[in-house]
Amino acid sequence: MALRIEQEAAAGVVLVTLDRPAKLNAIDLETAAELASLWQELRYDESIRAAVLTGAGTRAFCTGIDRGIEVPQPSSPYAVDDPLLRIGPKANDLWKPVIAAVEGMACGGAFYLLGEAEFVVASREATFFDPHTTYGMVSAYEAIAMAQRMPYGEVARMSLMGTAERVSAERAYAVGLVSEVTEPGGAVAAALRSAAVIAGYPTDAVQGTVRAVWSAKEAARTQAMAQAPALIALGNLPPDRQAELFGARGGGGEPRVR
Repeated sequence: MALRIEQEAAAGVVLVTLDRPAKLNAIDLETAAELASLWQELRYDESIRAAVLTGAGTRAFCTGIDRGIEVPQPSSPYAVDDPLLRIGPKANDLWKPVIAAVEGMACGGAFYLLGEAEFVVASREATFFDPHTTYGMVSAYEAIAMAQRMPYGEVARMSLMGTAERVSAERAYAVGLVSEVTEPGGAVAAALRSAAVIAGYPTDAVQGTVRAVWSAKEAARTQAMAQAPALIALGNLPPDRQAELFGARGGGGEPRVR
């Protein structure tokens, strides 16, 4: 199992941990399927009223798709098969609140999860970045998700700068991506405290509020995501060239943190 699921002492709260620390909690096909299945199950579990999502260890919350796996693609130029599109709670029609707790790196495909969380709590040592352009890939779904949470210029800068620059927790807090910054190691505890408060409220009112807030941005997001497959198909380098660039960046030096 790539997920660790723990029912917390606070009534109605579950802690979900991406449990692949050796892979920096990158998501393979098994993990993607487990996430989708979990969110669907939580729709029917009346004992759970709020969830906290985090990553195992302190090095990374999640580093996106596991580059060691092969994702089969249809031959049609009009289709892109993205296994991360179904990993978020909203993509699985779950309207119970989900709070993300970030320690370490959150990058690339992690934004599929952060984009569908109600809010994000981060350790002071957390960093956020989007490596796509560095490796010859279009940042489409990730940039769209972050555009719902961050000012345009901040999203554009993070998406375009690739691995050269990381957004610190303090900067992420300043621009609205993060709602609370904790001391190192404290993100999960802080997120669980908030989840316990929310879980203590009438769940129908809470879920209705989650749905209302999401609806405020859903139309623009849906229209933007409809353009993503074509942009990816047109702009991505061939996979072998992406892999070449990925390998070549190993000695590229430390990124700037802002």
